[in-house]
Amino acid sequence: MTLCRVTSDPLDPRAAKTAVVDRAHGAVATFHGVVRDHHEGRQVSRIEYSAYAPMAEEVFRSIAAEAAARFGGAAIAVLHRIGGLRVGEVSLVVAAGSVHRREALAACTFVVDEIKKRAPIWKKEFGHDGVFWIEGPGECAATDAAGRPGGDG
Repeated sequence: MTLCRVTSDPLDPRAAKTAVVDRAHGAVATFHGVVRDHHEGRQVSRIEYSAYAPMAEEVFRSIAAEAAARFGGAAIAVLHRIGGLRVGEVSLVVAAGSVHRREALAACTFVVDEIKKRAPIWKKEFGHDGVFWIEGPGECAATDAAGRPGGDG
């Protein structure tokens, strides 16, 4: 079974783990993405995630199928939170169950990396330096309080 969900509710890592546990699996690997208090030298006080949920869940399912094909039939679960999150809150949970640890760990890493590249999910960071839309790995654009480019918050 593949569990792929975008939700505004707090994430339950146990649900992801439960979805990938199987009597044939000797390993379950999990990843918890947690909101941190900084990014590229800037202080972060909170973030907001937005997504087109039906499309994001379809991308998650596609990535999960790719992971299963690459890593020995690994079972995958993906939970991603949207809305406002504070520092320390869990924004992403990925679980991978497989016969062996190497496949479970590799599948988990693959899924997280591909979500960051492909999922239609956007992140806005808030801090004393302003508001920043995070567009992709290593990219950010300053916006003003109304979300217009070039502002300083």
